[in-house]
Amino acid sequence: MTALSNLNDFSYNVLLLIIALAIKALISHFIAHDPLRFFRFYCHQLAKKVNKPKNSSNQQSIAGLIAMVITLLPIIIILWLFEVFIEVAYLWQGLLLYIALGSFGLESINKKLAQALAAKQTYVAKQLLSPLVLRNTENLSNLGLSKAAIEMQLLRTLQQIYVVSFIFLFTGPLAALSYRLILEMHYCWNSKSLTFKHFGYYVRIIVNLCQWLPIRLFSLLLLITSLGKNPLLFWRLSKVHFFKLNNDIAILLFALVLEVKLGGVAMYEQNKLRKSSFNDLAKQPEPTDIIHASKKIKQIMWVTLFLVGCVATFLSFIST
Repeated sequence: MTALSNLNDFSYNVLLLIIALAIKALISHFIAHDPLRFFRFYCHQLAKKVNKPKNSSNQQSIAGLIAMVITLLPIIIILWLFEVFIEVAYLWQGLLLYIALGSFGLESINKKLAQALAAKQTYVAKQLLSPLVLRNTENLSNLGLSKAAIEMQLLRTLQQIYVVSFIFLFTGPLAALSYRLILEMHYCWNSKSLTFKHFGYYVRIIVNLCQWLPIRLFSLLLLITSLGKNPLLFWRLSKVHFFKLNNDIAILLFALVLEVKLGGVAMYEQNKLRKSSFNDLAKQPEPTDIIHASKKIKQIMWVTLFLVGCVATFLSFIST
């Protein structure tokens, strides 16, 4: 405890983050577990009670905002008050961070999915992907499944690990958990679904605001690590998305780096949604591209962790 107390706040958070990531990765390797499963169940049940399709779009939006506040505020107040009674602060903070972090099992799932597609086991691939995406997977071809799998791993890793880690480093575990709970509400009340088109509006805006800066940093690292693939051209193609309040810049750069086409039309609750299409002149993704995508995501995560560790070491050095 004395050693931890001698660290500056940022270095302390980096050390705690590395430990939490290692424990999460280790446990996820052996056990598939979901600490927020019951929270999602609560969100679904709450929406059934308060989301009334007969109401106007404005009333549905306000209902969604109120639902978010009455769900999040009591949890945060209770956790904040409970922290006063915790003797070992870093264990409590580590627990909150552990709950906030997403699963490390996506790479394993996508590896099995790629193997299933390579073996022409389309049904198995659809069963693996379906619980992890909002879109309908029944009518997806092998190319569509490959594209959806790559986008799923990229966005879930960004949202559940990269952004959570960023928020924890700069604002602490309670803020990181708050973001993750709002993110779970966003998953449950996703505005791509007609049922929650208005109800999930404010939750989506808040999630996008929280993700904006971390995802731009991730995108910058994608550019830096693509030095052999004309990063200046990649920047010119992606800069129009920089200030948009969405994840388009990350998806576009990822498509350019992998040299595949991503985005495009998707089916949600049997309704066709025309989303932005990225890198249209490239080939459609194949099962091998799923593996390449996993490796690229892992590379950026390691590079980020290395840079954060260097900053923490430097700050610790100058503070002694």
